[in-house]
Amino acid sequence: QVQLVESGGGLVQAGGSLRLSCAASGSTFSTSVMGWFRQAPGKEREFVAAVSWRGGSIRYADSVKGRFTISRDNAKITVHLQMNSLKPEDTAVYYCAADIRTYILTVKEGYNYWGQGTQVTVSS
Repeated sequence: QVQLVESGGGLVQAGGSLRLSCAASGSTFSTSVMGWFRQAPGKEREFVAAVSWRGGSIRYADSVKGRFTISRDNAKITVHLQMNSLKPEDTAVYYCAADIRTYILTVKEGYNYWGQGTQVTVSS
């Protein structure tokens, strides 16, 4: 089993920045791909960004390209999401996700391990 714990959410004004972190523990050999999804009230959980184990493959949702940056520290089995130029529409619960796959999928069904979520609220 893999446990994922997120941190770094909070309240920020539009145009501001936040940095989310997700630390993995347990059977971490299973965390080949790590990424982030988000879910706003009344909406489906959607893909935000993901990175492969060696960092050679990174994908972003179109809505966050140029504003968000994902990175990972394999020594610490941690993934980060630097979020800049935040908009009110970025408000959501952000979930860390991981899976043993070596390639990135952008659908939630592609991930077997999930964190508990961290709230990000962007005020206008």
